[in-house]
Order: sequence, then structure tokens, then C-alpha cells
Amino acid sequence: MKKIKQLNEYFGEEVVISGFVDEIRNLKWVQFIVLRDETGKVQITIEKSEEANKELVEIVDNLTIESTLKITGKVVESPKVKLNGMEIIPSKIEITSVNKGELPFNYKDISTVNLDTRLDYRYIDLRSEKNILMFQIQSTIVRYMREYLYNNGFTEIHTPKLLGAASESGSEVFEVKYFDRSAYLAQSPQFYKQMALASGFGKIFEVAPCFRAENSNTSRHATEFTSFDVEFAYIDNFNDVMDLEANMLAYALEKTSEIYKEKIKEIFGTEIVVPKTPFPKMRLTDIYKELEERYDYKIEESEKTDLTTEAERLCFKLAKDKFDSEFLFVIDFPAEKRAFYHMRDENGILQGYDLIWRGVEITTGAQREHRYEEIVKNAKEKGLGEDVKFYLDFFKHGCPPHGGFAIGVDRLTMLLLGIPSVKETQFLFRGPNRLNP
Repeated sequence: MKKIKQLNEYFGEEVVISGFVDEIRNLKWVQFIVLRDETGKVQITIEKSEEANKELVEIVDNLTIESTLKITGKVVESPKVKLNGMEIIPSKIEITSVNKGELPFNYKDISTVNLDTRLDYRYIDLRSEKNILMFQIQSTIVRYMREYLYNNGFTEIHTPKLLGAASESGSEVFEVKYFDRSAYLAQSPQFYKQMALASGFGKIFEVAPCFRAENSNTSRHATEFTSFDVEFAYIDNFNDVMDLEANMLAYALEKTSEIYKEKIKEIFGTEIVVPKTPFPKMRLTDIYKELEERYDYKIEESEKTDLTTEAERLCFKLAKDKFDSEFLFVIDFPAEKRAFYHMRDENGILQGYDLIWRGVEITTGAQREHRYEEIVKNAKEKGLGEDVKFYLDFFKHGCPPHGGFAIGVDRLTMLLLGIPSVKETQFLFRGPNRLNP
């Protein structure tokens, strides 16, 4: 079985291909089928006047668009054919499934289709060339982030998603019945990533679902999402973590650009900008000072303990104007605003960062606290006790200095391709008001 994108290697040969019926033109003397698979489209040409084609003509007379076919035929180079300069002359057509009714909407023109309707019929919505390409690109950038880590000695692990205790914040976890007791869906693999390093794994990562019971109805939040998590040991400080993330992203974006640069420009109307490393970084206080001086952005002092949504958006402009970069690391957040396992220096300054790309936060990263007495103290300050005892035990018997970060794959795709919402960049979106299909 060949894919359509391979057919130019088989001119003059008989092949077998399968796909969806994208278009039918039934003219007086000839029939045309445009067949579509995930790699492209090809024209099937049937001359009605040829006696050998009588059975094929009858099949096409009763064929419906979006049915699926298996076709055996000869690949012919035909410059007059606008679609890739080729056609297939079939000797056999087999209908493998039949579209029995009108589609709920025209997935080739969604300009008037409500997003909720598209999500209700996601299996139709995903048939569009744009959506299939989007997930091919998403797969490619994840592939090259993985490749970068493999090339640098990382091991991929798989951590449990059912936990016996609420992990980071009890108010934001999903509780599920687990036989005679409660379990919780993992917000992140954070605790188990650190357990791996306490176990002697030097460098690890995971690509897996995470769950957040947050009633957030925004363009960039979901209750279930795919997280790309990285953790590694024997770091000197959190600059090592930032450097690794920047180099990984630059590598993955460059590789993805080599494959899809023109397609992204043609289909999505945007461009991949391969970043230079190292990425620029700024202190949170300095950012607010420059946002006010450059763009007259003013907020109350009490709001400056974190980046507001508007400040994130303006960080894109600031990064471009000040550093000619689409990326900006933001450092020196107040420790009280971050998780208890983030390290603080002797002055109480958080040893962590956010990474802003195109005006949206894509990463929170940090050096982790690996010293048992310090992490127990931090947990107590946050009011955490028995729920995290199992985690605190990881540090009782030695654990190297380490740090890491996590990237939301769906949000990364949204920003890369200029898609309005993660509802569209997730294969199946999960949010407060959506649990189906």
C-alpha cells in the first residue's frame, strides 16, 4: 500500500492506494475522483468509453463523497493535470466504507461554523488539511525535543497518573474513586521526576497527560493537557536549566522549520523564527519598570508579584524591541508565589523562572530544593503535611542538586502556528464544560 506523497516514485507502475473520496466529477465521457489521504491528494481518471471500465463507471455512479476506497491502478505522469501533474488509471476500485449521509458541516470552509459544533463532531473537523498538518507539525516538534534530549543522555520515563494523595494543591486536583478509597489525577509528574533523580537517574523526561481541576475558560487552559517535562541532576544553578530549555527549543524549531517552513507560511500564514541562544532574561521588577517607561503600562504595586496577562502580552513586544527575540526568561519571582519545592537562595530569592514566547507563558522552571531540612520547612510554610510526606521521604537518603521545567505541548502548538485556542490544538479538548466526545 502506497501513500499519495510517494506516487511520483512509481510512474508507469501499478500501485495500491487507499483514502477518502474528496471530490467526484462525473462528466459525459469521463469520470474523475480526487482521493485524499493524510499525505495529499491524487486524481483518479476513468474513461467511460472503454468497455473494460464498465464496472468501474457503475461504482462511481453510485459513489458518495467522503466514502473510502481502495484503488489498484497505474500511476501516469500527466502535466495537464493540475493536481501534482499525475493521475492514476484504475484497474480495480473497492469501496471500503460508505458515507451514508450529509456531513454536519463543511470542514473545508469553517468560517461560519461554531467552534463548539466543530468540537462536537471533531472526527469530521479533523479531516481538514489544515488540522492534519497541524498535528503532523506538533508531532515533529515533540519528536525533535525528544531527539535533543536523547542526544544529550536523557532517559524517558513514565510516571503514574493515579496518586494516593493530592499532589501540589488539593483544590486543583480531580478526585476519583479507587476501590475502597480516594485517588487523585496527577497535576504533573513533578514529584516522581524528582524521585527518579533521588534514585540515581541523572537526566529524565516524560511526555504525558496532566490534569488540572481549574474552572478556567480561557483560550490557553484545559483540564487535561499534554505536558513535556524535563528534570536533570548535578546542576550548578537554575541558569543551567534555562540554558538546556533554550537549546532544546532552538534545536526543535530549527528542525521543524527545515521540514515545514513553507507549508506553515502557506497554510497558517505565519512563520517559524528559529531563535538565537542564549535567550534573554530579565528580572520581574525590571520588566514592570520597562513596560511603564516604554509602553505606559501601569498597575498597582500589589499586582507586580507575578506577570499579569497583559504584561505577558507586552513581554513579546519588549523582547522584540529590546533583544530582537521572541523569547524572554523572567526571573526573581517572589518565593511565596511559587511551589514549595522551588529552591530559594540565602536571601529568599526564588531560583526559578517563567519563559514567555510570543506573549504567553509556556514554561515554569526552577532549581529544586534537594536538601531535606529545607524542603520540609518550605512544605510546612505552605501548610502541607501528611499529603506530601511520601514525597519528602525521597530526600531523606541523599539527592543531588537538580532542576527542571515543563512545556504544555498544546499551548506550544497554538503559539507556533498562530491558532486562537488550545481547544483547536488538542486532539480532543477537555475543559470545564466539555467531556465528550
